Amino acid sequence: MKQVAVIGLGQMGSTLARLLLQADMQVHVWNRSPGRSTPLAAAGAVVAPTPAQAVRDAQVVVMCVHDDAAARSVLAMDGVAAALQGKVLLQLTTVSPQEARAAAGEAHALGAGFLAGAIQVAPEQMGKPDTTILLSGAAADHDRARDVLAAFGGNVVYLGENPGAAATMDLATLSYVYGAAAGFFQGAALAGREGLDVRAYGDIVHAMSPSFGAFLRHEAGSIAAEDYAVSQSPLSISVDATRRIEEAMRERRLHAGLPALIAQLLRDADRAGFGGEEFAAVVKVLRAEPAPS
Repeated sequence: MKQVAVIGLGQMGSTLARLLLQADMQVHVWNRSPGRSTPLAAAGAVVAPTPAQAVRDAQVVVMCVHDDAAARSVLAMDGVAAALQGKVLLQLTTVSPQEARAAAGEAHALGAGFLAGAIQVAPEQMGKPDTTILLSGAAADHDRARDVLAAFGGNVVYLGENPGAAATMDLATLSYVYGAAAGFFQGAALAGREGLDVRAYGDIVHAMSPSFGAFLRHEAGSIAAEDYAVSQSPLSISVDATRRIEEAMRERRLHAGLPALIAQLLRDADRAGFGGEEFAAVVKVLRAEPAPS
C-alpha cells in the first residue's frame, strides 16, 4: 500500500488527505494545531505527533502550508531533514518561482526528490477529472508521484524539470484571472450605473466565455509563433474600443483607473507601430520591445 504524508491540514490540505484515503493509500498527517487531524483520524489517517514521524514511513510527502516561511519552518524541525532522504517532497504550498527553485536545491541536498505544484481550483473542486494542477520538477520524481497526483485531479499539467515553472505559470494564469475579474466588475459597475440588469450581464459573459477562451488560445499561438499578421482582430480596433470604455466610465462618474491603464497600453502599442498587426502584438509593448524601424 502506498504510504503518503500530508503536512498541513488547512482546508486544502485536509481535502488532499481525504482524497488519498479514498484512493486506498495509507495517509500519515501532521498539523501544528492537532485538532484539525481529528476528522481525518476518524476516516483512517494515522496522526503523527511530529512532522518527522509523519514523513518517516512515507514514500511521498505532500506539503500544503501557508507560505514558504511556514514550509521552511516545518523542514527545520527536529528529524525532518533526515526523514526526507529518499522521499519525494511534493510542495503544494503557494510560493514564488525563486522560492520553488531554492526549495528544490535544498531538498536535493538532503537526498530527496522535489516537485513543485500549483493548484488551480478551490478545495471543493479537487479530485475531479478537470481539476487542474500545474507541476514541475524532475521527470523521475513525477513518475514516482503519479498515483498521488491522480488522486488529486485529472488534469495534471507537467511543465518540465525547471522547479520554478509551476509557480511561474501559476502567476501567469492568475494574471488572466485577476485581469478578467477586474474587467468583469468594471463592466458590472457600468451596466448597473446605466440601469441595466447586472444578472443579465453575468449571463451574457458566461455565454461568451468559451468562444473568448478560444480566441485567447488563438492569440497565444500568434505569440508563440511570433507571427502577428492579422488573422482575427487588428490591434487598431481595440485602441478605439478601449478609448470608448474609458470615456464611458468617466462620463458616468465611475472609477476610471483600470480602463485608463488599458487604453494607454493600447495607445502605446499603436504609437509603436503595431496597430496594423494582430491584437496579440500588444505583448510586444509588455515585453518592452523597440518599435519597428
